[in-house]
Amino acid sequence: MAVRSPIICVLGHVDHGKTSLLDAIRGSAVAAKEAGAITQMIGASYLPREAIEKASAPVAEIMKIKIGIPGLLFIDTPGHEAFTNLRERGGSIADMAILVVDAAQGFQPQTVESIRILKQCKTPFVVAANKIDLVHGWKKQGTESFLKSLAKQPPHVREAVDAKMYELMGALSTHGFDCDRFDRITDFKKQIAIIPLSAKTREGLAELLLLIAGLSQKFMEKRLEMGLEEGKGTVLEVKEEKGLGSTVDIVLYDGMIAKGDEVVFLARDGVRKTRVRALLEPNLAKGAKDKYSYLERIEAAAGVKVLAPELEGALPGSPLYVVKDFEAQKRELEAHAKQLLFESGEEGVIVKADSLGSIEAILCLFGKYGIKVSKAGIGAVTRTDVAEAKAVRSTNRYDGVIFGFNVKVMDEAREEAEGAGVPVLWSNVIYKFIEDYEEWKAGEKAREKKELEAELPWPAKIKALKGFFFRVSKPAVFGISVEAGKLRKGVRLMNASGEDLGEVKGIQNEGKAVDEADAGAKLAISSDEIVLGKDVREGDVLYTAMGKAQVFKWEEKGDSLNENEKELLGEIKKIVIYR
Repeated sequence: MAVRSPIICVLGHVDHGKTSLLDAIRGSAVAAKEAGAITQMIGASYLPREAIEKASAPVAEIMKIKIGIPGLLFIDTPGHEAFTNLRERGGSIADMAILVVDAAQGFQPQTVESIRILKQCKTPFVVAANKIDLVHGWKKQGTESFLKSLAKQPPHVREAVDAKMYELMGALSTHGFDCDRFDRITDFKKQIAIIPLSAKTREGLAELLLLIAGLSQKFMEKRLEMGLEEGKGTVLEVKEEKGLGSTVDIVLYDGMIAKGDEVVFLARDGVRKTRVRALLEPNLAKGAKDKYSYLERIEAAAGVKVLAPELEGALPGSPLYVVKDFEAQKRELEAHAKQLLFESGEEGVIVKADSLGSIEAILCLFGKYGIKVSKAGIGAVTRTDVAEAKAVRSTNRYDGVIFGFNVKVMDEAREEAEGAGVPVLWSNVIYKFIEDYEEWKAGEKAREKKELEAELPWPAKIKALKGFFFRVSKPAVFGISVEAGKLRKGVRLMNASGEDLGEVKGIQNEGKAVDEADAGAKLAISSDEIVLGKDVREGDVLYTAMGKAQVFKWEEKGDSLNENEKELLGEIKKIVIYR
């Protein structure tokens, strides 16, 4: 049983140095001018054992880690876009991750996004505290070792570095992680390692590479075992290559794939099977005319471009398997697609995303927050999506929403959505959907409340005061006390038997006209339709007049009412139902 190289993904907030760190890792062998020490692959860079040993030589004696893995495969596409693609059955095919955090800026939205995805996929990770060279007073020491460089810094700089570490430790602890600087950790199974480094000066790169290699081989021995059987990979990207046609860039995480093999994968129209015409990797030879080199076969872990017929429409994030048992593999892929790409026909929001992995991450998140999804698909937001959301909105306004993750919203769809009042919530940070949705719902509820209050008569219970009948009729003017609820100008009044008496034409409080009065208020009201002594007598209790439909609507949408008003609505309901 062979041991494959661990797959390492780099995540973090934009501008925190993901790309710079990958460039530094790639340059670790190039800088040493070792021909072939690093292999540039499709969507990945491969650092063999010899290159890791050379890059980590400055700290080999200090950290006492002997490298036993063949090498490390770093996914070149930084960020959660790649990570959400690298998924299999709710987990990730990435064996480890490096979470890059700007030591000066600390946690940012995409940092939190990355942590949530790592937790969801249960992927081990280390934290690269980047830009340590920007700590005030830090002086570059010409070494790739953080520990050796730190030892030569003045005391106030070492204290400043510690302060940055404690800030990061505090931020990580809020997400449930116990962590510390890597050289102070006693149990790597229970604690997250923080490696201070600078992608710019390369200080700390030696510790990072050695630690990743050591942790992966120590804790992932079984996971890294690989039989040289039929290959298993994940589609990272679908590309049209000039002179070649449709190709797919894949990460092969198990087994091997060879020219001439049949492969099976998911496309927009279902499961497809095709035969590999060529396996390609970048041609880095000086003066080479061809962009790619052609391979006969490749073993995991590796990144490779696959050229084959009928690859157009392949889904990013789709598993891609070398055919072993086509019918069984087809059933597995169909079940996978059915779970992630569907139209349930039930009420719920619509989700459109850029890859299967993104869809899976969003569905998992929405499931935790109880957000029902009626449709999930890959690709741009279209007019059809808007029409479907509009239909849902007519029965449940909170489900008539479209979520677009890293996808285009077509111009005609945007226009249609604006005209129909269908919200399209777009983001490139998955967890931000929850914040945006809650904010939108709060706004909708406030709007709905205003609409409801304008549409329905507010419940009120009033009492005609003895000795305060000022005018008998046309208009009748008399003193009342508001016993419960809220009396509003313009509502109609009824008696305890449910007889409609007339409209409240005006309300006066101490000689001033007002539009409404709360419980406890004593004031005068007028009505053109009421005749005092006939329709209303001193001491009579009157209510806001309502129909059955209005009472039921209040019960259905009665969040605006306080507990006393809800009790009052119960009184009014008895009068209306049984009169």
